[in-house]
Amino acid sequence: MNKFTILDGLVAPLDRANVDTDAIIPKQFLKSTQRTGFGPNLFDEWRYLDHGEPGQDNSSRPLNPDFVLNQPRYQGASILLARKNFGCGSSREHAPWALDQYGFRAVIAPSFADIFFNNCYKNGLLPIVLPEAQIDRLFDDVRAFPGFRLVIDLPQQLVSTANGSATFAFEIGDFRKYCLLNGLDDIGLTLRQADKIRAFEERHLADHPWLANTI
Repeated sequence: MNKFTILDGLVAPLDRANVDTDAIIPKQFLKSTQRTGFGPNLFDEWRYLDHGEPGQDNSSRPLNPDFVLNQPRYQGASILLARKNFGCGSSREHAPWALDQYGFRAVIAPSFADIFFNNCYKNGLLPIVLPEAQIDRLFDDVRAFPGFRLVIDLPQQLVSTANGSATFAFEIGDFRKYCLLNGLDDIGLTLRQADKIRAFEERHLADHPWLANTI
């Protein structure tokens, strides 16, 4: 998992409330057993004018020119600005995979669905909750100023405009913050104890040698 410290990123606005995980990555793409390749199908039913399927060549598909991520001014965005209850619906972990693999490192919204919120942290994606009044201001700014960027400082827990004209504080638990700063998912945390795990297995096998012949 990639570390998250300070992000200076272009902002893309998704001005829709209650965006569910089936909109983030439609159900047909859940057939894949791989954890890669979901970025091209992020918001598939909104980004494209045809129906997408796994393994399809997306380069030849017709794009929806009205969808925000297809607009030239938002190409390369790494921060998604959204409305309340983002990530509702089913608990598919593919949703943060798709956002991350598209290029987003953070999502800012007034509220998130609980399971999606937790899945973000497990995959190196930072979900930031700000009051609706601050979210409204950011939507106004991103529309008014092409190339609008934000700086997210995780160590200081601050979101700032690139020119420093506004700064907003956000909350994050100490453990989640530690994991993001160090790039540690659940597997990474476990592997930090690899020596202890290995020592336990060796002692356990020495005490129960017949286990070596079992399946």
